[in-house]
Amino acid sequence: MKSRKLLGSTLGMMFVAGILLGANLPAYSADRTIKLTGFGVKSGVVRSFGINTEAVLKAAVLNVNESGGVKLADGTSAQMELVFHDDRCNAEEGISVLRRIASSEALVAIGPTCSNVAEPLFGILQKTVDDAGDSGLQMPIFTDTAIKGGLAKISEWAFRNVPNESVMYKDLFAWLKKEHPDLQTVFGGVEQDFAHSRFTWHKVMKVRSPEAGFTVVDEAKWLLNDTSFTTQVRQMKKAKADIISISAHPFTTCGVLREMKRQKVKPKLLVGLTSSSSMETLTGCAAEAEGIIIPTSFAPVTDAAREAAAATAAQGGNADLHSAAAWEIVMVLKGVIESSGIEAKPDTVQSDRRKIRDGLAALKETTGLLGTIGRTAEGEANKPYVFAHAKSGQWAVLHNPM
Repeated sequence: MKSRKLLGSTLGMMFVAGILLGANLPAYSADRTIKLTGFGVKSGVVRSFGINTEAVLKAAVLNVNESGGVKLADGTSAQMELVFHDDRCNAEEGISVLRRIASSEALVAIGPTCSNVAEPLFGILQKTVDDAGDSGLQMPIFTDTAIKGGLAKISEWAFRNVPNESVMYKDLFAWLKKEHPDLQTVFGGVEQDFAHSRFTWHKVMKVRSPEAGFTVVDEAKWLLNDTSFTTQVRQMKKAKADIISISAHPFTTCGVLREMKRQKVKPKLLVGLTSSSSMETLTGCAAEAEGIIIPTSFAPVTDAAREAAAATAAQGGNADLHSAAAWEIVMVLKGVIESSGIEAKPDTVQSDRRKIRDGLAALKETTGLLGTIGRTAEGEANKPYVFAHAKSGQWAVLHNPM
């Protein structure tokens, strides 16, 4: 009899304890989730960018869900749910993917990878909010990778979390001139058929280096899928420039660097494209890339950055300049959703999208992995950055200008 009383007493205390503990836990809604859809390139030469972004998104969503999820308008908490599509870095495919996303219950689209996809894709969005004469898609897009300058101004539904290359290279070339006053000339190499690399050479590097006091003596061009760079490197060798500035992605950057080694072209300094500040470059040509200097908005130099990098690695990806931006996007979206009264119901999809758009448009600054990120009226970001260089097979911080 005593044992029965003791058992009953114990069960009673456990029941009360469960109620008390439950009072401190979020109330989850089983039928309501925050649906996010990512899209980017997972095929072809630059597929690693999309693969890394997907890994970061998975890691960030897992982090949010394991930390209590996202609080909805009625006080319940919902889990984030992620789907990711391959747009093959093709504009038509990207537009098709976005239309499918818009017809789903996704509240926001995160992507794309390629600027040559982002530019026409932003063009099918409604340009100005509340323009009754504009039948463009009313779907908030938050871009993590496509970095060609000024794209967010195409639509008030488009937002980006990419660094400002014009500012980064302005500071980089000014710093190089100060540190190396004896260097005078620059030779440019550009991946001419890729929107980002083409823009960054012709509109950024080629402009910012003369502003700092350097003279651009010549330039060579190649294509994203090229594998032979003999002629272009022969041009470099003939120019005898102090600095060779390569505006290309990892695959052709490595091809050019290997050909430079073969032809014994040894500039005093190498400058690279932001997108090549990735492990893919070091995996492909660490020895040839030794010493190359690149401005980047991500390096594992803070606790938050190291946490994101480790979580991404656990998902089979690498956190870098582009992919790490997706982690920041997920955290920004969590905050916007919680402050905007999102309901996450099947019949509130469009109103929820509008609330997210308005919430993103109202942001003046957000918290990033390296520090505070400023937000512009056009939906762009002003991100903190460092100058990194390749050193012994790793990326190391050379200088912090912030």
